[in-house]
Amino acid sequence: MKKSSAAIVIISSLVFIDQIVKIWIKTTMSLGETISVLGNWMYIYFVENEGIAFGISFGENVGKLILSLVRVGVAGAIIYYLFTLIKRKQAEWAVVIILSLVIAGALGNIIDSLFYGIIWGYAPFLYGHVVDMFYFKLFKIPDWSPICSGQYFFPAIFNIADTCTTIGIFAIIIWNKKFFHKTEKKI
Repeated sequence: MKKSSAAIVIISSLVFIDQIVKIWIKTTMSLGETISVLGNWMYIYFVENEGIAFGISFGENVGKLILSLVRVGVAGAIIYYLFTLIKRKQAEWAVVIILSLVIAGALGNIIDSLFYGIIWGYAPFLYGHVVDMFYFKLFKIPDWSPICSGQYFFPAIFNIADTCTTIGIFAIIIWNKKFFHKTEKKI
């Protein structure tokens, strides 16, 4: 399989799965509803995020517009970068797979931001909220801890797109030499 075809299959498959899960959550659960999946450890918890990671938002309408446009621009730049590397035959398979994960994650959340407000009738184009649903209560931070005492470790609620992006970014950090080549200067 060609690398460009593989990238397209990876990206489109992950975006499809992400959107199917989000649409299922949106059409079968009420906002704030929680379903226990694995005892007191894993939950499906339907929330909508109008900002960036961890619900951080800024600037209300103008901030949301800027965020949506930046998401589209960054995703477009990464797509261009990946397919340029492939065209120049400079992309190893690991790079193709990892950047495809990042792109799929970005596109999954961009679809929510651009269209969900229109589809579900609560906001105009570019102002939709991202659907999040996975919540893990990994372990409780001890009460004696000076930071976040009594709270659960990693309280974030996330989705498949977030998972793709996170795995991709961590892989880029771990295998950074595959992504950031140093060119030797010849004297």
